[in-house]
Amino acid sequence: MPSLIDFRRRIRSVKNTQQITKAMKMVSAAKLRRAQERVVAARPYATQLREILINLAAAAANDPDASASPWLIRREVKRIDLLLFTSDTGLAGAFNSNLLKAAKVFHDENPNAEIHLIAVGRKGRDYYRRRNGRILAEYINVLNKPTYQEAADIAKESIRRYKDGETDAVYVLNNEFKTVMSQKVTVAQLLPVELPQQQEVKDYIYEQPPLDMLESLMPRYVEVAVFKAMLETIASYQAARMTAMDTASSNAKEVIDTLTLQMNRIRQAAITKEIIEVVSGAASAAE
Repeated sequence: MPSLIDFRRRIRSVKNTQQITKAMKMVSAAKLRRAQERVVAARPYATQLREILINLAAAAANDPDASASPWLIRREVKRIDLLLFTSDTGLAGAFNSNLLKAAKVFHDENPNAEIHLIAVGRKGRDYYRRRNGRILAEYINVLNKPTYQEAADIAKESIRRYKDGETDAVYVLNNEFKTVMSQKVTVAQLLPVELPQQQEVKDYIYEQPPLDMLESLMPRYVEVAVFKAMLETIASYQAARMTAMDTASSNAKEVIDTLTLQMNRIRQAAITKEIIEVVSGAASAAE
């Protein structure tokens, strides 16, 4: 049976771990506040831009030169670019494993397509590197402080490949921030843009030809979508990390309480034994 010294050493070790998890929770809470503000501010613009672009694409499809636009061509999907957003570090519960499971499901749902990965985050990059996945590009340490320029750099290659006909579709897979306790894995198709039904098209008045505007706005739309995915990912990661560290701190407290109880029982047993020995010795001496 472990001695009192062993119990004290174990309790001290768990307390040190608990201090670390509490500190990490506080850091994640502070980072989450800023990340949440940024993602909430970015959502309306990204949503409105997508709505405008969908209607713009529907209007441009009626242009006589629409067949020459790479943005409006519908090709058989044989090659797909998948932008996979994961974190660079762990200690966030099932955050990354859920994303990697969704990526595997995406591969299984497209068995006849050649899928090229653009890995944003070390965890996704390492996972597919160990499995010899088709990694087209990798971006590490860009999610700590996401900038629009970094998002534009990430989107640039996919935009070029789709425009040149090197890929037939572009998808983005990331965690969408809902609440501190909830994040939702989402898979969204960026290219080609899905055209709405005729009755859902809004009749805008365009000063320029819709086809020319589509040519200018399409790269911006992809860049904004990538930037939003970066913000959603870092906010979701900090929320998951904060929750995981809070759970770890609670578990550490339970372990400390259990070890303290066991230590007190052993100490009480030792004290009782000593008392019995003293009483027995006194009784023997009296006889």
